[in-house]
Amino acid sequence: MAAFKTPRGIIGSAILLILLALALLAPVLFPGGYDQQSGDALQGPSLAHPFGTDELGRDLFVRTVYGLRMDFSIILVAVPLSMVLGTALGLLGAISKVAGSIVQRVLDIILGFPGVVLGVCIVLIMGAGWAALVVAITISGLPAFGRQARAALLEQMQREYVTAARALGVPKGTVLVRHILPNAVDPILVGGALFVVAAIFIEAGLSIIGLGIQPPEPSLGSLLNVGIRFIEQAPMYIIGPTIVLILLAMSFSLLSDALNETVIRK
Repeated sequence: MAAFKTPRGIIGSAILLILLALALLAPVLFPGGYDQQSGDALQGPSLAHPFGTDELGRDLFVRTVYGLRMDFSIILVAVPLSMVLGTALGLLGAISKVAGSIVQRVLDIILGFPGVVLGVCIVLIMGAGWAALVVAITISGLPAFGRQARAALLEQMQREYVTAARALGVPKGTVLVRHILPNAVDPILVGGALFVVAAIFIEAGLSIIGLGIQPPEPSLGSLLNVGIRFIEQAPMYIIGPTIVLILLAMSFSLLSDALNETVIRK
């Protein structure tokens, strides 16, 4: 795609690929896993431990890489799921105006809850963990994707080719799949890349307050949750995961900007 050839697209892709490679190769690079303990608790950065060690002597860089792996597993499931469900709900108005109106009211209600607050409610029902984070992020994204799809629907319904297709008796489902949906893809992809940034911070926010991934499994947010207690003895406990979290969010933000620029030029 042309978006990946722009400066922002190149930089965002490069950062993302490096982080993704680290996450995927974590078991190969660090076969001992993320929970190996030692007597060197709360040590500073060194060649052996770039981010130092935690309160149990575990390598913080290794735990950060495995935490990144956990974050990828969450956002790469939740965000596409939210995109598909949100788009389907937004386009429902093409089949039934009544159903479309009801869905929009439901999405408006969801929109009234900030992502972290909605996540807290879901965690209280489901219990903390991976599944609750996926559900929270998926539901949080539905209003954005639903509104984008509905906006594309309303715009395309006014086009002459759609009017002509309907006048010829082409079924609503066919018009939706062949004409409306393809024209809604680009803005939805842009929104998807942007929503990943929000998803990253939803996971981090819930994990920081202890409602996300539970110890001993690491995530970037859970590392920050524990690291706050040791910030004076081991500043890298916070700094290391924060740098990785910012790089992850920045990569998707740059890709979102690059995709948006490409869509505008079309």
